[in-house]
Amino acid sequence: MAERIYLSSPHMSDEGYEQQYVKEAFDTNWIAPLGQNVNEFERELAAKVGSKAAAALSSGTAAIHLALKAAGVGEEDIVFCPTLTFSATVNPIIYQNAIPVFIDSDFKTWNMCPQALEEAFEKYPNVKAVLVVHLYGLSADMDKIMDICKKHNVPVIEDAAESLGTYYKGKHTGTFGDYGIFSFNGNKIITTSGGGMLVSEDEERISKARFWATQSRDQARHYQHSELGFNYRMSNVVAGIGRGQLKVLDQRVEKKRYIYEFYKRELSKLDGINFMPDNDWNDPNYWLSCITLNGKIRPLDVMEVLEKENIESRPVWKPMHMQPFFESYDFVGRDVSEKLFENGVCLPSDTKMSDRDLERIIEIIKKLW
Repeated sequence: MAERIYLSSPHMSDEGYEQQYVKEAFDTNWIAPLGQNVNEFERELAAKVGSKAAAALSSGTAAIHLALKAAGVGEEDIVFCPTLTFSATVNPIIYQNAIPVFIDSDFKTWNMCPQALEEAFEKYPNVKAVLVVHLYGLSADMDKIMDICKKHNVPVIEDAAESLGTYYKGKHTGTFGDYGIFSFNGNKIITTSGGGMLVSEDEERISKARFWATQSRDQARHYQHSELGFNYRMSNVVAGIGRGQLKVLDQRVEKKRYIYEFYKRELSKLDGINFMPDNDWNDPNYWLSCITLNGKIRPLDVMEVLEKENIESRPVWKPMHMQPFFESYDFVGRDVSEKLFENGVCLPSDTKMSDRDLERIIEIIKKLW
C-alpha cells in the first residue's frame, strides 16, 4: 500500500531550528518549566502576533481555562461559545463550573453568527464572557462580534488554536479580544508536540496566569499557597521546539494556502462541491482545506474512498449541542452548524504533501463523479 497521507501532521523545519534550541536546553540543564526558551518563546510569539504579553502553557485548553479564570468566570456564570468547534473549547467552561450557551455559525464565515449572538444576549443579558473561535483558520466576523460585546460590556476570549498566522483586516486573530489562545498540538500549523499560549494586552493578568499555572506558589521561603493552582506551565524543551517552529510559520501558511488553491482549482468545477467561504477582510492560514457537498456524493463517500487508499480525511466538527455530554445546554441559532457538519469534509492538508500527492488525492475524488 502507498505511504500514508495525513490530514495534518507535525512538520519540523528543514534547517533544524528546533534541534538547536532543544540542544541548548539540554546543554544548560534547563529541562523543567523554566529557562530561556520559555521566556523567549513567550516574547517571540507575542511580537509575532502583535500582543503585549504571553504565557507559555501546557496546552491550548489550559490557556482557555486560565483566560476564563482571568475574566472572572465562576460557578453558574454563563459563557457564550460557538457550537461548531472541538470540545477543548468548551471543556474549560465546565472546569470553572460555569454554563455554556452554544451559538450557531453562519455560512458567511463558518464561525459565530453575529445575529445569533445578539439573540443570545437578549435571552441571557447577564452573560459573563464570550468565547469566539476561528475555525479551520477562517476568522470570525470580529468587527461585528466586538461591537456587540462592547455594547454589552462583556469580555471576549478568542480561541485561535486553529488560526495562528490568520489575519482579520490586517491584524492577527487572537489579538482582538481581552485574551487570545493559540495551540501547538501535533496537528496544528506549527507544533511543540503539545502546548499552548495565552496572550493579552493586560500584562498584569498574564503575570497572574503564570502564577496560577505554577501551582499558585506564593513568594515565600517555604511552600505557601493562598489560591488554587494548576500545573500548566510549558517545559523549556517544548518551548525550544516552539521557537524553532515559529521561524517557519510563514512558510507553513504559504504551503497551506497552496494546498487549498490546488484543491479549489481542480475540484470546484465538480457538481455539488463548495469550498470554505472567502471574505475580502479575511486572510486565512488555511489550516485545513474543507469542502461541503450538496449533491449525490456524500462526505462519507469521499472519506471512505480516500481511506481505502491510506489517505486520512475527517468530517467537519460535530456541533457541541449535538454531543451527548453537552446536549442539555441551550443552543441559539438556526441549525447552520448542523448543515455544515452533515455536508462537510476536511481534506488532507499536510504541509509535507507533494504535488504528486495532491494529484493522487484529486484523481481519487474525481472518480466518484
